[in-house]
Amino acid sequence: MALSLPPALLGGVSLAMASCLALAQSSQVAPQGAPVQGPATTQAVPAPAAQPALAEIPALQATAPSPDAPDPSLSPECRVPGSKLYTLAKLKAVKKALREHRAVQVLTIGSNSGGIGTAATYPVRLEDALTRSLPDIEVTVESRGVSGEIAFGAAERLRNQVAEIEPDLVVWQVGGNDALARVDIEDFTQSLAETVAWIKSHGIDVVLVDPQYTASLAKDDYYRQFVQAIQKVAEREQVPLVQRYEAMRYLATRAISALKGDTAQAGAGFRLADLGYRCMAEHVTRAITVSLLQPDIVTPPVPVPAN
Repeated sequence: MALSLPPALLGGVSLAMASCLALAQSSQVAPQGAPVQGPATTQAVPAPAAQPALAEIPALQATAPSPDAPDPSLSPECRVPGSKLYTLAKLKAVKKALREHRAVQVLTIGSNSGGIGTAATYPVRLEDALTRSLPDIEVTVESRGVSGEIAFGAAERLRNQVAEIEPDLVVWQVGGNDALARVDIEDFTQSLAETVAWIKSHGIDVVLVDPQYTASLAKDDYYRQFVQAIQKVAEREQVPLVQRYEAMRYLATRAISALKGDTAQAGAGFRLADLGYRCMAEHVTRAITVSLLQPDIVTPPVPVPAN
């Protein structure tokens, strides 16, 4: 059965086809195994090595959104522009699982990743959202969050969990407890960077999620420094980052503006904490699916010089 691909992935296929066509025209390649007439020699051209076909990846239920407009694929109360929601990077391990049409194993850690007992919890919502976005692919989310845990403690436990679960992807909501506990920010940054690098060295993808936003925490300069530190680690280690702090601040500001402009909504109020887990699951899923749309770089084959 033919599989459809989004334009971003089809772009990689088109580039590969264009490169091969240009090579064929310039080198006057004959059918496979036939001699090629060069200016002064005759040489057999071997068949090109088989490459993994991008068309083997199941179609994603996602398209790249505008970075400045609220993302319409999200629930209305969770809609945030891409520029305030995530930074993107490639997810090689997850894409490999998709190419192989096998289940994707996700490990969630961090204080907000625990409590998988009810359907209202974040890990269950995340598994449901990822399953909808990756059709025909089984997604399993294993939650190993510990309430109040700081980054160093999670790093110590993570090595055993990786060996046990063998995940394709680790989603790490990090930094809030460290900031509230007044952990030394340089120690935090070093521990986070080293752990992310260790996870990646084992062929596992990482998505970081920075701390939540509240009006009171926004006044805490030390707290905001942790948000910035996580952003720098994500950029340096080239992993996707879900900007939970910025996204929640955007939603809070939008809700306050709506309440001021429409007194009919004042009775309902705005319960940012109630929306937190559901929006977080949607936001993490969105960062993952849009990161998967990042095209592979297709390197054209190098012509064999004539002797």
